[in-house]
Amino acid sequence: MNAEKLKSLQINPESRTRSQGSLWIILLGVALVTALSFYYAWPRRGEDRRIVTGAPPSSPPARAASGSDPAGMGSASPAPAKSDGSVLTVSGYIVNRERIEISPRFMGLVKWIGVRKGDLVTNGQVLVLLDDAEQKARVREAEGRLANTKAALTKAELDYERTKKLVTDKIETKEREDEVRLRVEAALATFRETEGTLAVAQTYLDWTVIRSSIDGVVLEKLVDAGELVTPQSFGGTRGPSTALLAVADPKDLQVEIDLNENDLAKVFQKQKCKISPEAYPDRAYDGFVAEIAPEANRQKGTLQVKVQVTNPDRFLTPELSAKVDFIGTNAPSAR
Repeated sequence: MNAEKLKSLQINPESRTRSQGSLWIILLGVALVTALSFYYAWPRRGEDRRIVTGAPPSSPPARAASGSDPAGMGSASPAPAKSDGSVLTVSGYIVNRERIEISPRFMGLVKWIGVRKGDLVTNGQVLVLLDDAEQKARVREAEGRLANTKAALTKAELDYERTKKLVTDKIETKEREDEVRLRVEAALATFRETEGTLAVAQTYLDWTVIRSSIDGVVLEKLVDAGELVTPQSFGGTRGPSTALLAVADPKDLQVEIDLNENDLAKVFQKQKCKISPEAYPDRAYDGFVAEIAPEANRQKGTLQVKVQVTNPDRFLTPELSAKVDFIGTNAPSAR
């Protein structure tokens, strides 16, 4: 291989030197990013303080009571008092003050039921008829016994009158008069006993006609014609029962609230309230605290409060939710 070809294959020394400009640019960019990261990550004075708008720094945070946190475990601060004097707003559920479940007095067969769910009823209106064939037969039986005892009593009284006359004429002895008089008393006792038997039979017959005890609306219809029903004891609130119908007065409503124990000092008996149903937030109703439970719920840390609605209308439906604003903070002093 000649020298000229070897020379052509050699690298020019000037070409061996790498350009240093691009390297310095890369290093400068890395340093700049690192500096910015340290600048924003380094804690500055005052950033460890929490600033609460509208509250002095020294005031401790308060626990809020709201319907979404019935157990009172929320950490949000309560809203400031409204211009209308509201100091506390809590959510609850609209309920009937009294829910009457109409049940039979004895086991029987439903012969007729004249109402449906949602029907308006009046006090004394006939709602259900039970089969009364057995009760009518017992009434007739008691009436027959009463007629017999009445006849026996009449005969005993006539015998006594005759005996008294014979004793006066000295034909019969005084002992005989006493015997006849005791027969009259026994016949009278039997007559009164059969009168009671007839009254019991008539009462059972009357119980086959089931009437409404209030003016209200039918909340539930639990039986139909042809069903066999029997009475049963009630086991607490909405416990086991064999009710025929559930009736309540739609004009007697309350809002049931589970109040956080931290807010009990803001609530007192007869306290004025404003009620707004969640379904109709633009509507407001007057009310007052009607009942404060004598015992708290240990697990939830709440106390049940019932607010009576003074002017209910058709927009307030039981079991729907509603907000209650409690007005005023000064409870009347106890004397």
